[in-house]
Amino acid sequence: MPTLAEVLDHTPRPLAFGTSGRRGLVQDLTQLEVFINVRAELEYLLSRPRAAGGLEPGGEFFIAHDLRPSSTAFVPSQGGRGELAQVVMAAVEDAGLRPVNLGALPTPALTAHALARRAGSIMVTGSHIPFERNGYKTNSAEGELLKTDEAPIAEYVARWRQRLLATDATLSAFAPDGRLKTGSRPLPPADPTGALSYLRRYLDFFGDAALRGLRVLVYQHSAVGRDLLVETLRALGAEATPVARSETFVPIDTEALDDSTLDELTALAIAASGGSARFDALVSTDGDSDRPLILGLRYDDSGRPTARFHGGDLVGMVVAAALGADRVVVPVSCNDAIDRGPLATLLEPKTRIGSPYVIAGMLAARARGARRVCGWEANGGFLTGSDIERDGHVLPALPTRDAFLPIITVLREALARRCPVDALFDALPRRYSRASLLRPCPRSAGLAAAAALLPRDGEPQAEFAGRVARYFTPEDGFPAVVSVNGTDGTRLGFANHDVAHVRPSGNADELRIYAVADSQARADAIVASALRPKDGVLTRLLSEI
Repeated sequence: MPTLAEVLDHTPRPLAFGTSGRRGLVQDLTQLEVFINVRAELEYLLSRPRAAGGLEPGGEFFIAHDLRPSSTAFVPSQGGRGELAQVVMAAVEDAGLRPVNLGALPTPALTAHALARRAGSIMVTGSHIPFERNGYKTNSAEGELLKTDEAPIAEYVARWRQRLLATDATLSAFAPDGRLKTGSRPLPPADPTGALSYLRRYLDFFGDAALRGLRVLVYQHSAVGRDLLVETLRALGAEATPVARSETFVPIDTEALDDSTLDELTALAIAASGGSARFDALVSTDGDSDRPLILGLRYDDSGRPTARFHGGDLVGMVVAAALGADRVVVPVSCNDAIDRGPLATLLEPKTRIGSPYVIAGMLAARARGARRVCGWEANGGFLTGSDIERDGHVLPALPTRDAFLPIITVLREALARRCPVDALFDALPRRYSRASLLRPCPRSAGLAAAAALLPRDGEPQAEFAGRVARYFTPEDGFPAVVSVNGTDGTRLGFANHDVAHVRPSGNADELRIYAVADSQARADAIVASALRPKDGVLTRLLSEI
């Protein structure tokens, strides 16, 4: 009898780990491929001791999903792929665990709910990446899978791939198209306790008057936490007004907010304002609601608002100070304002980009005796590596990216200091950042482009500086390069304190550029010089590899 491998009508494309979780093109995300990887990860977690986040046979396992169509439905326009949450549930059942569907829920809400119960969890999400992609993220009973877990998991995946593909095709649970033979099936009704416990997390810590007197616009788009964010802000006393709800998926990247999106958000603020209708801020999240988007709003004498975006690396500085952190962990891509202010003395060695690396840094800080450990990324996702106690109230540790905590904390600080949101950031060291990206760009090409900016073995400094100057030219305002950091991508420092950081995305076919400078105009100019269509830095790098 033929094996499943012999009857498949497609060539399987293995699903690899990205920066955090597994992501891929929806057309490649067959239910078979997702089952192979999830089932292998669950077997790995079941083999781990409980003290290391391992799972117990028969225990609860929590599942949630974002609002991408393929997360819960088959999508004809995407090769008929989808129902990813359903196949995750099938894998959990096959592993002898009890799946609990928490429904459409922010990634941090799922993680917090599962950790409080010493259970594992999986979030089906493509986060902020383009619509044509999706994926999932697995958590142990202690939190995110770390980079040290990936190699042993790969061995489990290889065994499960071999086992399932070698199965008699007539006995396999999967059809030649990679779908479960049981066909389309609905998810069980969503358990609402995940959303309720997440709201209660912030209400218990901040109190129901924490944001009283603030008026906030909530840009809802297609974020999975769009309604819960409005509900949470209202529970904390704010007047929260939802705007621009979308039933079509909108891939908001909080790390690389482009001018057109900023103009759109400004227009939303203008449309919502008028007369006495003035707002203190406009807030939102990315697709799975683990990254915040915060814009301060200021009004001129005519009542017209101006919106100012505050990057996640600066947001993290405000939040860490407000929470009284004693150690902080950030990746190398973050704005170097942190090196020039009070948090510099609390800073752990900078990590590679991605929450698993930040979490590893927080664990190392805890092991050395730190008691109030925080971390964040340039995208704004904020992580707490230890419990935070204040005025008799405890915020339990949540070592995964969270969007609600930084949004709430920034708003609360502005209210407590009786100042505009923008003033919180004006008080930070004056370093300005901008990030953007070039797509599509295969990861292999992006890696080669970043590597082309690193010194070669034995290369004299003058020769290296001259090579860099071919791309980052004096005509574009760049003086000599004075430092280089190859921790993750290539981060170049110039004699005028400009910073340009080139790095391929770990989740999608994108090549990213991060810029830091002494003015916002200069940071914007660095990014613009990198992205010019014909002679931009990234274009020329890619054309020469």
